[in-house]
Amino acid sequence: MKFSEHWLRQHVRTDATRDELAATLTAIGLEVEEVTPLGEALHGVVVARIVSAEKHPEADRLQVCQVDAGGDAPLQIVSGAPNARPGLVAPLATIGTRVGELTIKAAKLRGVASNGMLCSAKELGLDADASGLLELPADAPVGTPLAQYLGLPDASIEIKLTPNRADCFSVRGIAYDVAAAFGSEVTPLEAHAVPAQGTARMEVSLEAGERVPRFVGRVIENVDASVATPVWMAERLRRAGVRPISFLVDVTQYVMLELGQPMHAFDRDALEGTVVVRPARAGETVKLLDGRTVELDGEFLVVADSRGGRGARAVALGGIMGGEDTKVGSATRNVFLEAAHWIPSTIIGRSRRLGLHTDAGHRFERGVDPSLPPVAVEYATRLILDIAGGMPGPLVDDTIDGALASPATIALRRARIARVLGIAIADTDVERILRALGMQVEATPEGWQVTSPRRRFDIAIEEDLIEELARIHGYSNVPARSPSGEIVPHAPSETRVTTNALRAQLAARDYAEAITFAFVGTEALRTWGLEDGAVPLANPLSADLAVMRTSLLPGLVAALGENLKRQQTRVRLFEAGRRYAKGEDAPIENARLAGVATGALVETQWGESSRDVDFFDIKGDVESLLALAGASADDVVFEAGGPAWLHLGRAATIRRGDAVVGHVGMLDPRLQKALDLDADVYVFDLDLDLLAARAVPRATALSRYPSVRRDLSFTLPEDVAYADVEVALRAAVGPVLVDLFLFDRYTGPNLGEGFKSLSTGLILQDRSRTLTDQDADHCVALAVSALETGCKAKLRG
Repeated sequence: MKFSEHWLRQHVRTDATRDELAATLTAIGLEVEEVTPLGEALHGVVVARIVSAEKHPEADRLQVCQVDAGGDAPLQIVSGAPNARPGLVAPLATIGTRVGELTIKAAKLRGVASNGMLCSAKELGLDADASGLLELPADAPVGTPLAQYLGLPDASIEIKLTPNRADCFSVRGIAYDVAAAFGSEVTPLEAHAVPAQGTARMEVSLEAGERVPRFVGRVIENVDASVATPVWMAERLRRAGVRPISFLVDVTQYVMLELGQPMHAFDRDALEGTVVVRPARAGETVKLLDGRTVELDGEFLVVADSRGGRGARAVALGGIMGGEDTKVGSATRNVFLEAAHWIPSTIIGRSRRLGLHTDAGHRFERGVDPSLPPVAVEYATRLILDIAGGMPGPLVDDTIDGALASPATIALRRARIARVLGIAIADTDVERILRALGMQVEATPEGWQVTSPRRRFDIAIEEDLIEELARIHGYSNVPARSPSGEIVPHAPSETRVTTNALRAQLAARDYAEAITFAFVGTEALRTWGLEDGAVPLANPLSADLAVMRTSLLPGLVAALGENLKRQQTRVRLFEAGRRYAKGEDAPIENARLAGVATGALVETQWGESSRDVDFFDIKGDVESLLALAGASADDVVFEAGGPAWLHLGRAATIRRGDAVVGHVGMLDPRLQKALDLDADVYVFDLDLDLLAARAVPRATALSRYPSVRRDLSFTLPEDVAYADVEVALRAAVGPVLVDLFLFDRYTGPNLGEGFKSLSTGLILQDRSRTLTDQDADHCVALAVSALETGCKAKLRG
């Protein structure tokens, strides 16, 4: 929000200097980003009129001007400005005046005397426009000091507002905070009702329900729209960062900046029939003031007239921008002023969808005082009548009964203030601050009943009022004290592996932790086939961050891809976070642990030959996490196959009991190509709650008796997974089989097509006695029988 210092001081009286004002604004939460002094050194610059302008005899781009500066005789000035012409009123820096780094002296330009300098706005430090001379109104008094005429010196102050302070998107809104901080009062606004002088009116129909609960309008006939915007208004607009366009447009901008209520002026003669406020129709288009034609859907609201049928033609995009067909111009004679209350949810995100950013939309998104529309129309009417004349019709105020939000009434306790802030604030100071902020205050035995003004959408609970007291009373006056109270220590559960332990395990296995956005683009999820159930954001920052992620992997793989583009060929990343999906009442959150890996298994070194990471490496990483949780081979099964985004032959679904813990494998080559990844990428995605669960650890005695090892080599079909072999062996041999491992796998033409050879080691041990050779042979016989029956295996000689 940018505004003129003089404009603010018109609404609140204070003797504070500019520096004190800026410091106080920042201290009370309205952070001042920039203060731009204007017209600090304009001594010797006067209003002047060019009487004549002739071409310089020695230079095509220069003109020799005779300028009336209010003296006895015209001054001769040589100017190179393209807009220098007879009759133009512009600033003149007289001899001896300092303009920027230049001191004006009598000089000769190409042999022609010049006794001063006609100035642009940029040369005077008033604006960035350097395209020509600063054009002043034709009735500007010649010879008057420019500073006096323009109300200078002044300053343009820009403040940074947090989203909850929508009430400060106006000069009067800021004035309330300044009044409270300096112990002053806001000057009453002179916006008295303007009596109707004619009968012209526009009928209004509200068909959008409570999305637009109030619409106020007035017809003003016989307006002279060609009048120039008064200098005082144009200068206030410029100092607020708004370039004046035409009088009727400038009036609506001026009222918005002063009061905070966006409004629009229609050319009444371009409207037909009843004005209808309704939802847009799917595929409906409207041509906006900026020349763009936009296509709408039912989430947008429009203002329509009855050309082509009642409510048939959209003439404005509700709460965002007016339409080209009904805009006002210098030829406009009859005006329809409107000011409506659009609730924030109606506007949030709509401008961004169309690539627009308007002052009106920015304010309505954050909330505008619902009581302002009639005040704004009355105020704008008075300005138009005073400057451009006209005959006002009756005020039309269409409001849906009970739809406007009522101001909140909150009980504020004296003891609660002291408890939260750690200090007691005098009752008189509490009442002064709250009343200065525009609140109604009624004393009670425990404190006060406070009714907030309708413009303060951020005041809802007692703590909000205490925050107001703290920032106005001064945060520097609140003592710094250590918190008191009992702190209950957290006792970690033995039935769960902590997330930090899982993080440490992955870090020990050479993974780096990453944190990616929880927001992703719909298109990115569609590429993965993960768009089903995605939760859309009501007000996304951009199209690439429009929905909540349904998996951690798209973000992690994107981060891996960025590393690959920067010549980092060995990348191993993991993330512990949440994914989101639509639920019946609210989004469902699920804690996940995911990782990605590509490139060499180990860093380049001399002690080990280099090879790329493969499926079994990343499977081993997952198994190390399961081992932390005490998962045993009897408990966890890796089943071949997985989701469509994994390679069909290099993927596994991880089951722990009856639950699916997650998936591990290589990305599908088609997905890798779509993601522009040149290297094979291996990933895992695990349910953190299922992964971290573990039984309470129990100590057991080690067997006192020796173990026996027996090795088995056998052939079996290629499509029989080793997991099935392991299950069959453990079930057949029983608890005597204390360990089982695979130490060789072989395929070759001598085995026949579709067959493989596996070699396993069986570790046998009993807790009560030493196993004999006969015991071991019996266990081997059971194992061979189970393999032949359940796995179609044959023992090799």
